[in-house]
Amino acid sequence: MNKRRPLIAGNWKMNKTTAEARDFAIRFQEQVADITDVDMLICAPFTALSALKEELEESIIHIGAQNMHYETKGAFTGEISAEMLLDLACTYVIIGHSERRDYFKEDDELIAKKVKAALDNGLTPILCVGENLALRESGRALAFVRGQVEKNLMELTPAELAKVVIAYEPIWAIGTGKTASAEDAQEMCSGIRSTLAGIAGSVADEIRILYGGSVKSGNIASMMAQPDIDGALVGGASLDVEEFVKLVQNAR
Repeated sequence: MNKRRPLIAGNWKMNKTTAEARDFAIRFQEQVADITDVDMLICAPFTALSALKEELEESIIHIGAQNMHYETKGAFTGEISAEMLLDLACTYVIIGHSERRDYFKEDDELIAKKVKAALDNGLTPILCVGENLALRESGRALAFVRGQVEKNLMELTPAELAKVVIAYEPIWAIGTGKTASAEDAQEMCSGIRSTLAGIAGSVADEIRILYGGSVKSGNIASMMAQPDIDGALVGGASLDVEEFVKLVQNAR
């Protein structure tokens, strides 16, 4: 077994009011208080972060954001800086989620800037990469994802790279109920790790790679059994307290 510490991250996307977030945090915290061998993270909408800070800052559960701007401050209406996230007790931030790339037209150059800005400000970026169905079916998935990893991380030093988390999310499996088989996911995560090794040598062995895409309590164990999968970025299943608790327990 590898020595990388497992990370289970919930991505609430555009869900939960402040009150709902607070209620979830209180109930979730009670049920996972004794879990010390897995890192747990909730990435919430900006509006819920303050409530999560109040409930979780002293707990073992990490708080993360779903996006950030690469500049520290300025005339960027509607944007949020790393400093603002740190102020809300965030330790992680999702960068380059497929929904950001697709709906908001974020390109590799922008995403690389965000990853660097997160690291420069002491946040752990969770860089999302993944292919769509057409790329998967044409046999170009691995080459495409390798390209994303290289473009998004090529400018980083090995020491910086060691602090990055990668989330492999096949776009065709996000919110569709389709899941990559554990073998498919392992093949891609192994390819990602070899790409990282090409950029940063042995540091690649320290980098945590998560799987995301219709992860549930019922399929997490088979994913976690794979040598290059170190956790999960969980969408829908992270919105329900009982299901998310069960998922974390089954990941151990």
